[in-house]
Amino acid sequence: MVPFAAYSMPVQYNDQSIADSHNFTRSHASLFDVSHMVQHRLSGPGAQGLLERITPAAAGSIPFHQSTLSCLLLPETGGIVDDCIITRLGPEDFYFVTNAACREKDLAFLTQSIGDFKPEAVGSIHHQVLDDHALIALQGPLAPSLLEPLLASMDPAQLSQLYFGQCALVELNLRSAPHKTSPLLISRGGYTGEDGFEISVPASEADVLVQTLLESAGPEKLRFAGLGARDTLRLEAGMCLYGHDISEDTTPVEAGLSWVIAKDRRSAGGFNGSDVILRQLVPRSKGGAGVEKRRVGIMLKEGAPPARDGALIEGKGEQLGAVTSGAPSPTLGRNIAMGYVRDGWHKSGTEIEVVVRGKRHAAEVVKMPFVPSRYWKGGVSPG
Repeated sequence: MVPFAAYSMPVQYNDQSIADSHNFTRSHASLFDVSHMVQHRLSGPGAQGLLERITPAAAGSIPFHQSTLSCLLLPETGGIVDDCIITRLGPEDFYFVTNAACREKDLAFLTQSIGDFKPEAVGSIHHQVLDDHALIALQGPLAPSLLEPLLASMDPAQLSQLYFGQCALVELNLRSAPHKTSPLLISRGGYTGEDGFEISVPASEADVLVQTLLESAGPEKLRFAGLGARDTLRLEAGMCLYGHDISEDTTPVEAGLSWVIAKDRRSAGGFNGSDVILRQLVPRSKGGAGVEKRRVGIMLKEGAPPARDGALIEGKGEQLGAVTSGAPSPTLGRNIAMGYVRDGWHKSGTEIEVVVRGKRHAAEVVKMPFVPSRYWKGGVSPG
């Protein structure tokens, strides 16, 4: 157990190493307790407009019961205050999730933003932190088959029509009292690159739900997983860790997250930092500002040690940037990393060097994700 954002969090469980837990998630399914994440509800007149001010998302264009990855942005620089998942539940009703480590600054940012957005309507925008809810991530190719037997208010066949990025309010059967949950917000997705679900559940129902899932599936199909496996899975999936791969000193364009900027926001702007970010989208060669640095995937050559956060990246004797995340990849059997390099050195196949413990090791810039994602978008289930 380790302290993390005022919580005590398991790095791994006694029955498996981090690598074994990682591989079990990819081949079977794992339960991750991610209740430390901060769940928010934003509703009332102005909720959509506020989100379109503080993020580059087109909140009003998100279909009901569908989600999108986005970023809270600083007004002047477009730096990333935090990354978040925004789900639209109704015309002016949104659910979103932010990082536990950013809780205090995010809440201060949101309070300030609500006040600045429309002072005369502060009372009409209702922001609620769902501290009375837990968040459970069921991840892996067996996740759908393990959830299906518990469905109380949805036909099992309907689960296959719930695609990546979509959500539904669903009641689940429990093995003990109260024998059925209240309607739970179940979202298809997660931070592992695998198919799966994130289940927002009242804290009073969380324990019995977890026990029901474990007992129904059995240890040969479902086990707990900790922070260690979650980190290696998200790294293989090319996903950012706030405070390492993204921060207030990086913009979405620099971070390789330009795709979170909705198409209609690129012409209209009007979101925090849009003056900076929209100019960054256009290369210098075409009259824009471009960027000085870019986030890239890095594959170290065989025999090289793992490159951790802070390891220098060099090319042709020059310092190009630094590693922001790195670890051995259980799936690939190679050491992989993410980091920022000078613009122009970001293309796939570019040869670089990473300095680990004072020694230079050959590496290559590669496309991300390192391991193909297996989100459920229809077709043939990977399970």
